[in-house]
Amino acid sequence: MFAERMSREKARAARDNGHGGVILAADTVVAVEAEILGKPEDSEDARRMLRRLSNCTHEVITAVCLLGEEFSDVRSEITRVHFDAMSEAEIADYVSSGEPMDKAGAYAIQGRASRWISRIEGDYSNVVGLPVDLVWRMLRDHGLY
Repeated sequence: MFAERMSREKARAARDNGHGGVILAADTVVAVEAEILGKPEDSEDARRMLRRLSNCTHEVITAVCLLGEEFSDVRSEITRVHFDAMSEAEIADYVSSGEPMDKAGAYAIQGRASRWISRIEGDYSNVVGLPVDLVWRMLRDHGLY
């Protein structure tokens, strides 16, 4: 899975840069059918992504890598998000706010985009950016909390 590979690579890069101890790295992607939506490259890319999400259900996948001296543990959390229809004017207004520009899938559920989210199935904190429950379980499983 793409997100798992990316979280593992981020953790290994931190280790390679001299960080010791336990490293926590994560990567989040938005998936619509077989298409992965990362962070938008520019405003037009953000508009394209929001059109793709409009009036459909997608998955937010966050992979977490916990890397210690004696272990490497990578797990994922998946949350299904139901997006209502967005008009072209709403998309343009939202993109002009700047909020979508550094977010996977070009939206922030905890921000202005919340108005188009009709339902989620799964962990809300996963969609915000870090699946807290998953991280807690990983830390506990390795005796770190």
